[in-house]
Amino acid sequence: MSRFRRMLFTAALSCATTAVSAQDWQLVKDEEGIQVYLATVPGSSYKAYRGVTTIKASIERLRSLQEDVLTSCQWIFQCQEQKMLKTEGAQSWMYSRFSTPWPVTPRDSVLHITTSMAADGALLRRIQALPDYVPVQDGLVRVSRVDGYWSLKPKLGGVVEVVYEAHTEPGGSVPSWLANSFVVDAPFETLQAYRALAERR
Repeated sequence: MSRFRRMLFTAALSCATTAVSAQDWQLVKDEEGIQVYLATVPGSSYKAYRGVTTIKASIERLRSLQEDVLTSCQWIFQCQEQKMLKTEGAQSWMYSRFSTPWPVTPRDSVLHITTSMAADGALLRRIQALPDYVPVQDGLVRVSRVDGYWSLKPKLGGVVEVVYEAHTEPGGSVPSWLANSFVVDAPFETLQAYRALAERR
């Protein structure tokens, strides 16, 4: 990779991260080759989460799973429905609907996803919520904020380091027990299912 391209990719990754410094991340779960970290976000009641693992699959395989909207609910935590609203070059706009335990009202979101690839094959997918992009349906609460990214970096031995980081404001009222559970379960269960599907032969 040229120095210029490397600088561009590093800058994009820096912009993709939440407003959390590296020293603020605390490891809260380390099981089955998946590490989950949490960090406090200034001005928010909800913690940012970061899940890290390695997957024995190609970048192409991992990217195809990310972009396969019809089957993505097989591995995204609590996903009930996903549909593509619009694509334009490296950008896409996606609608998602999520289940929640009773008595919490189910959530939906509209995400703006920007994809970039470095010369060495590393892939970055930047995620941002657009809560006003489409009207909210009856019986749902719109997720008011999502800032995060997926980072896929090829490593030696035919594995890819996968990082899934996000900070979410779920909108409406969410019990503290559910919020505390979500920030751990979402990255762990998503990465666990993503890895299992990617490595399936």
